[in-house]
Amino acid sequence: MTDVRVSVIYYSSTGTVHAMAKRLASAAETAGAQVRLRQVPELAPEEAIASNAAWSQHFDDTKNEPKAVPDDLVEADAVLLGTPTRYGNISSQLKQFIDTLGPQWSQGLLADKVYAGFTATMTAHGGQESTLLALYTTIYHFGGLVVAPGYTDPSKFADGNPYGVSHVTGGTNSDPLTDVQHAALDHMARRVVTIAGRLKAGAAA
Repeated sequence: MTDVRVSVIYYSSTGTVHAMAKRLASAAETAGAQVRLRQVPELAPEEAIASNAAWSQHFDDTKNEPKAVPDDLVEADAVLLGTPTRYGNISSQLKQFIDTLGPQWSQGLLADKVYAGFTATMTAHGGQESTLLALYTTIYHFGGLVVAPGYTDPSKFADGNPYGVSHVTGGTNSDPLTDVQHAALDHMARRVVTIAGRLKAGAAA
């Protein structure tokens, strides 16, 4: 699987989705893929970021990390997209980045790739599934291949989300990832790398 190229592209305001993205990147590398970990740019005004200590701290901690560009999707065989939930939908930051991909979409450069998503909410029924489904609507327009984890591993019966991987951060928005989420993230990364590898091998045959 060393020739499988995976891009993990995400937005995170206070760090949870960032931690999920890093775990996915590590698991994909362990599965043998070449991995890019890319953050989409922040759009929120400075006063909004400053109003939340955790948001402000995470912004400062990650402001110099590599930012996503269209080639991160074009050159990938598989793309993992992460976002916190915003009213049951994807964040404006990730949506803005996706909205810049019109030239690549119109040339078919985003099609025939493996895609999967991950998200986080403060509450257990805070829109995790609707966020991932909204994300996948975009993937259908790309002509991408959604490789959701389903219940293809015992870990999925623990984390309980067949659409992707999600985490509940709790009322203080600070509950860390646990072994349950780590196992689910590792499984999704392995599955995406495996399926992307099969598709790539089949295309080359």
